[in-house]
Amino acid sequence: MKYIALLRGINVSGHKKIPMAELRALLTDSGLENVQTYIQTGNVIFDAAASAEILKNQIEVAIKNHFGFDVPVLVITPKVLRQIFNDCPFSEEKKQNSYFSLLYDAPKQELIDAVAEIKYPNDEVSIAKNCIYFYCFTGYGKTKYNNNFFEKKLNVTATARNYKTMLKLLSLSE
Repeated sequence: MKYIALLRGINVSGHKKIPMAELRALLTDSGLENVQTYIQTGNVIFDAAASAEILKNQIEVAIKNHFGFDVPVLVITPKVLRQIFNDCPFSEEKKQNSYFSLLYDAPKQELIDAVAEIKYPNDEVSIAKNCIYFYCFTGYGKTKYNNNFFEKKLNVTATARNYKTMLKLLSLSE
């Protein structure tokens, strides 16, 4: 079965450096098949027979043992990623400039409600059970809505990808 693994917080500002060639070799050696990576931010497409939960644990342990640090990993199917992408509530123009913060767990409703009350000019947010969709008129670097903001406010682990990365992951995995 085809899967996509999204690694959180690697190769950012020199922290948690994981070369993609080394990651591909490590995951292939751990039993995954047809391993491909896309850009340096931790996007992996592969085939495996196990469940997503088993694969998540397998990848996290392999990375910890090889590189010496913890990396949260989200493993999903291309079908789930496609659904998340298609469920984006924004207009096509805004969607193309949006970010998708994929959630490792569903946040509690009372936390979602509290975050929904926080508004920033020029930014829009929509929170679903498995993704936070956010549009930043002035760009990701200038918004108060970012992955760390959502993780703290919703008490969940998340990893953000932009529209172009989402499209590329879908094309590589389908």
